[in-house]
Amino acid sequence: MKIGLEMHFQLPTRSKLFCSCPTSGGEPNSSICPTCLGFPGSRPRLNRRALEMGVSIARFLDCEIPATTWFSRKTYFYPDLPKNFQITQYDTPIGERGTFEFQGKTVRITRVHLEEDPGRIKRVGKSGEEVSLIDYNRSGIPLVEIVTEPDLRSPAEARDFVTDLLIELRHLVNLSEGGDQTVRVDSNISIGKERVEIKNILGLKNMERGLKFEAIRQTRLLKAGKKVVRETRRFDEERKVTVSARKKELEEDYGYIGEPDLGVFNLETMVRGTELPETPLRRAERISRECSVPGTMARQIVLTSHTLADLMEHLCSSLPPESVVPWISGILSSHATMLEERYDDALADEIASIIGKVIDGRITDLEGRRKMETLLSGGEEIKEGGEGGPQPELEGIVMDLVESTPSIVDDYRENEKAANHLIGQVMRATGGRFSSGDVVDAVKRELRRRL
Repeated sequence: MKIGLEMHFQLPTRSKLFCSCPTSGGEPNSSICPTCLGFPGSRPRLNRRALEMGVSIARFLDCEIPATTWFSRKTYFYPDLPKNFQITQYDTPIGERGTFEFQGKTVRITRVHLEEDPGRIKRVGKSGEEVSLIDYNRSGIPLVEIVTEPDLRSPAEARDFVTDLLIELRHLVNLSEGGDQTVRVDSNISIGKERVEIKNILGLKNMERGLKFEAIRQTRLLKAGKKVVRETRRFDEERKVTVSARKKELEEDYGYIGEPDLGVFNLETMVRGTELPETPLRRAERISRECSVPGTMARQIVLTSHTLADLMEHLCSSLPPESVVPWISGILSSHATMLEERYDDALADEIASIIGKVIDGRITDLEGRRKMETLLSGGEEIKEGGEGGPQPELEGIVMDLVESTPSIVDDYRENEKAANHLIGQVMRATGGRFSSGDVVDAVKRELRRRL
């Protein structure tokens, strides 16, 4: 099985790709202008911000980026395309021959290019009596299309691939967080020699369902000795099946010509000035490598909270990673929301101090967890003996226990190890509310006072 994807992501610009109409939309046909609708005499002007985002995506995917680029007209006739052509890129996309590392394999990226979205057709009414309504608010919305080679081997793998790519792009260019409905996919799948395209699938669940159905359909055809016809199909969301739509077009069927109303754009300066942030999954790879933690755990930490990942790196810079991981995956992860609200260098240092004391044996693991819970819940960290002086509650408990077993004083006079029995009693009586260091100091101080 071979699967290749053509993914369309809406770029988060405030205005459309070739005019100043807002992308926020509103009531049907409320965000349109002569340029959106292709009126005679209107001329497109390129949205620079959209071009910058496209270049960032192409660089992130390690594409070869040309020195110059231009746009073309892709001619076809459909009610949602008022100009009867779509402005897109054909001869010179902003990126070609890239790669995306995914689950230990390299998926090849064929091309990355910009194009405008057509309008939207909505069919209403009873079956057989439907009326088609058209909303042109989407006409001219900026899209980036990313096309892969047929390197994916299952519908589940295809869904995981797009999921990971979405994670990275959302951080890279601030794509919408509206779930998998933010992506439209044309999926190409072949079981034998001939491939079939499933057009305009909305959402990742539907993409996976459509590919699964098509894989079964093609397999049954081939087992029956029939041929798979090269065609374009659509996914019927209600019936969860693919349905033949039309014969698969070839590129020459679209009659591409250069867009005469847009010039040639120089990309060299833009490429040099583009700085790419560290994306979540690449950060997870680095944390896994530098902090010696499994890749799945590093991924979970980063995707749970950027602040938790910051804390992980802070702790691993001064403490053994193998000692930090249980704290991060345990109590600190359960307080991720609080960390997002209160995190700063001082809090990170306090957390490191508690973990460091547990590692050094100055306090027990139980005492450390209690201190950490107190700190993360907004309370003050309990001070150790010598830092805050005698603690009245602890002193009172020790005094009462010595009064109830006066022979302990004589035993301590003969052998200082006799204090261990009293120390154990105090630890049980206090339920771990005080560090072992505090208890030892308080017991010995009381016994010496009575000698």
